[in-house]
Amino acid sequence: MKYTKLLFSLVFTLITFVVFGQQTPKQPQTQSSKAELKGADVLEGGVYNGQRITKLLGNVVFKHRDTFLYADSVYQYRDSDILDAFGNVRINQADSVTMTGNRATYDGANRTAKMSGNVVMQDPRMTLTTPVLDYDFKNRTATYTEGGTIVDPENRLESRIGTYDTKSKMFTFQQDVKVFSKEYNITAQNMKYNTQSKIVYFQGPTFIKGEQGDLYAEEGTYNTITKVSNFGRNAYILTKEYRLGGDKLFYDQAKGYGYAEKNVSLRSLKDDVTIRGQIGRYWRDKGEAKVYGSPVMETILDKDTLYMSADTLYSREAKGARKKSMLFAYPNVKIFKKDLQGKADSVSYNRTDSVMYMNVKPVLWNDNSQLVSDTIRIHLRNKTIDKMYMFSNAFISSEDTLKNYNQVKGRDMVAYFKNGDIRKVDVQGNGESLYFALEGDTVLTGMNKSISSNMVLRFDENKLKTISFLVQPDASFIPPHELKEEERRLEGFNWYAELRPTRKDVFANRVPAKQKAQPKKTPKKKPATIKKATRGKK
Repeated sequence: MKYTKLLFSLVFTLITFVVFGQQTPKQPQTQSSKAELKGADVLEGGVYNGQRITKLLGNVVFKHRDTFLYADSVYQYRDSDILDAFGNVRINQADSVTMTGNRATYDGANRTAKMSGNVVMQDPRMTLTTPVLDYDFKNRTATYTEGGTIVDPENRLESRIGTYDTKSKMFTFQQDVKVFSKEYNITAQNMKYNTQSKIVYFQGPTFIKGEQGDLYAEEGTYNTITKVSNFGRNAYILTKEYRLGGDKLFYDQAKGYGYAEKNVSLRSLKDDVTIRGQIGRYWRDKGEAKVYGSPVMETILDKDTLYMSADTLYSREAKGARKKSMLFAYPNVKIFKKDLQGKADSVSYNRTDSVMYMNVKPVLWNDNSQLVSDTIRIHLRNKTIDKMYMFSNAFISSEDTLKNYNQVKGRDMVAYFKNGDIRKVDVQGNGESLYFALEGDTVLTGMNKSISSNMVLRFDENKLKTISFLVQPDASFIPPHELKEEERRLEGFNWYAELRPTRKDVFANRVPAKQKAQPKKTPKKKPATIKKATRGKK
C-alpha cells in the first residue's frame, strides 16, 4: 500500500514538471503565464474540442501569481495558458476579491477570467451578483453586460451594464440604473458609485425620490451617507410645498436646506406662484424660501400674468402655529401687469386669505389713473382684484387729454372692482377734489373744486365719471381765465409718471438706491380749462 502511494506521488510530480516545464538556471526568472497546480484528486489526459488537455477532477486548486482558482474540475489546455473550470468555481485575488460561479475560463497569458452561471463577486465593501462576469486581474476591474445587482450595507444598486474598479472602489453603471435604500430611490441611465465613500456621481438625467422630497439633476454628486447633494444642469428639488431649481443646486436632505444658483426658479405648488432669480435658499422644516439676485415673481391675476420684482422675495408657508402662508417682497418693489402697474418699498402678500399689503409710499397705476397713499391693502377673489383699501393721505388722480390732473384726496379710501376694473371709490374723511371740465377733449371750460368729508367716485371703463358728496360740499367752479397755477393741484399731490414700471423695468437689474428716480414735479403751465362745469356736483 505504501509502495502504491509513493509511486502515485512520483508520477504526479513528473506530470507537473511536464505540464508546466522548467527553467534552466542560466535564464533570469520571470513571472510565468502558466498556472501552478496546487492539488487535485484525479489527474487524466484527454482531448477536448480538438485540443489536448489535462483533466483534473475533484477539489482542484490552481495558483497564478496572487490569484487562486478552486473548482470541482478543470480542463488545462497543454498548448495554451487557458483553464476551463466547472462546478463550484471560486477565484480569489490577493485575499481581497472573491468570485464564485458555475463555470469560468481563466486566461493566464492575458490574466483575465470569464465567469458565468449565478456569479457572485465580493470584496470587503460590497456583493455583486450577475449572470456573466469578465474580470481583468492586471487592472483589477470587473465588467458585466447582462444585468447586475450590487448590495452594500447602505444601498442596493441595479443596472444593465456595469464596471467595477476594485482599486478605486468605483462602479460605473449604464442603462436602467436603479438605487434603492431605506430613505430614497434613484433612477438614471448613467451613473457612478464609490463603494468606499458611498458617493453617487450623475452623468445624465437622474431622479432621486425620497420621503422628504424628490430631486432631479443631469450632473452632480449625491452622498448616500450624509444625504448631501451637489447638482448641475437643470437641477431641482421637489417637496410638497415648493419646486426649487437652478443651474447649480446644493441640498442637505438631513437638514432640509437647499441652495440654488443661476437661473433659479422657486415655484409654490399650492397657489401656482413662481419666483425667478439668481440665488435661492430653501428651509424645508421651516417652510421658508428666499430668492434674490434680481428676483421676479409671476402669478396669474385677472386671467393675465402679474410680475413683481424686488431686491429680495421671501416665501413662508403655514406651519405649526403659523396659520397663514405669506410672500414678502423688499425693498424697491415693482409690479407690472398689462392694465396695472405699481411700486412700493415693500409688499406682503397673505396667500391664505388673498390679501396684499403695499407699504411705504406705495403707488398704483391703472390706465390713466394713479392711486397713492401711505399704505394700500388689496383684497383678491378668484385671482381677481375685488377691493382696495387706501390708508392715510390717499390720492386718486388722472391725466386728461390736455395734461391736466384730476385729483381726489382724503384721509382713507376704499375702491371697489368688478371684473378687474375699478367701479367705485368711497372717500372717508377730509375729502377734497379738483376736476377739470373739457369741451370736446380739446378745450378747458373750467375747474370744479370741492371740499367734503365723504365722497363717492364712480368709474366707467376705468375713467372717472361722477363725484357724489355725502356731506354738503364747499364747492366752487373756477373759469379758465381766473384759474391760478397754485390752484391746479391739491396739497401733497405729485404725478409719478417717471416711476411707473414697464415690463422691461421689472425684469431689469435692480437700480442702486442713489440712482433711484425722483417723483416728477407737476410742470408749470398756463391756465387751461374744462368741460361740464357741473360734473362732480351733487
